[in-house]
Amino acid sequence: MKLIPGAALLLTVLLLNPGCAGRGSSIKDSQVSSDTVSVPDTGYTGIKQYFSGNTLEKEVTFRNGIRHGEMKSFYTTRQVRQLFWYENGLREDSAKWYYIEGPVFRATPYIRDTIHGIQQQYFKNGKLKARLGFEKGLRTFFFEEYSSDGKLFSGYPDIVVNVKDEYRSNGICRISLELSDKATKVKYYRGDFSGGVYDTARCEPIKTLNGIGNFNLRKTSSATKASVEVLAEILTSYGNNYLLVKKIDLPYKDLK
Repeated sequence: MKLIPGAALLLTVLLLNPGCAGRGSSIKDSQVSSDTVSVPDTGYTGIKQYFSGNTLEKEVTFRNGIRHGEMKSFYTTRQVRQLFWYENGLREDSAKWYYIEGPVFRATPYIRDTIHGIQQQYFKNGKLKARLGFEKGLRTFFFEEYSSDGKLFSGYPDIVVNVKDEYRSNGICRISLELSDKATKVKYYRGDFSGGVYDTARCEPIKTLNGIGNFNLRKTSSATKASVEVLAEILTSYGNNYLLVKKIDLPYKDLK
């Protein structure tokens, strides 16, 4: 009896089973592809509680390791203090702050983690207290405050401007600002507020002391605008910032 060499035997087996190697490879490839597509994220899904000692501080909902769903923070009494809604790690919808007694104090609209829309504030009895406008995270000049009996406040102060002209003697115009009611809880800024928003990145603080702001404009060698815009950020009795813009016409067109 003759023995078939090993290589010849292997070739014989493969020839007798021509689809075997192909099917095995196909099944393996299919399994690898299937596993690759169906492997889930390994991040945590569920609600996590965070404590300071024995005191519950907040509860956060996660989906695959990312904030997704409700997030609550608490007073030490376990009453809800803040309530946010997250979608894929970003704040959305209306975020709420609560009085320790339970009613909503403030509701702030979010779109993709940025304040956008009308923020509303409430008295403890549920009546509207204030409405402030926001656009893509920046304050607009929409502003309303109400008394506890529902009356809309008016009569906010104006900006009083005093220009001291020293242009001919030393090329300077000195400008002083104060509020018409002499209130001191105010900050002043220079900038371009024509876009309808208060953008701190595009304005310059004006030195302010005891409610009075002062800045100087100096003569330049080139033509400039014949006016300058100033903004007053006035702290109201409700703790909100009322924004007031005033355009100051200048006596010369080369001041900066």
